[in-house]
Amino acid sequence: METTPQKKPAGELCRYSPLHVLMLDNGLRRFFQDPRKILSGYIRPGMTVIDIGCGTGTFTLPVAEMVGEKGTVIAADVQREMLEHARKKSERSGLGSRLLWHNNSPDNLGVDRPVDFALSFNMVHEVQDPEQLFREVFQILRPGGKYFVIEPVFHVSERAFRQTLAIATSAGFRIQERPAVSLSRAALLGKA
Repeated sequence: METTPQKKPAGELCRYSPLHVLMLDNGLRRFFQDPRKILSGYIRPGMTVIDIGCGTGTFTLPVAEMVGEKGTVIAADVQREMLEHARKKSERSGLGSRLLWHNNSPDNLGVDRPVDFALSFNMVHEVQDPEQLFREVFQILRPGGKYFVIEPVFHVSERAFRQTLAIATSAGFRIQERPAVSLSRAALLGKA
């Protein structure tokens, strides 16, 4: 199924369910899409990072480890159930002091805290208004900040991903890299 980055009606999200949680949070996925390997060159101790569409926390918790005791991770998702699942997982990790939980609306990220790095893993194709998302992320990124956008190859064609990147550049981002991420299309965007 190919999706294009245009305004979508509400309700096209991959909804919370036990099956969806299993698909998002399992050892096989972490083997092919290891958060530490994917992000190790970009995340440093002390950073403030936002994980947009954090889902079950598959990337959130490793990022919380990577930012260290002086760093912060904002875990943002439109689904309260996903946030609750990730929050419960974090309780066992001992990383709670580094995490902020944010339930955003489908049409507004609603974060005004400055961040050094933003991550959207497999979620931009679900956003109702990608232009709005990119503008909001651009606003909260500090100068020199990075936004890593990763989309699944099975849902987003190369053509659709190029359209997404065109929207990102119209919001002010510059494409800095097109890193290889297993089973994904990816771009590291920079704020000048």
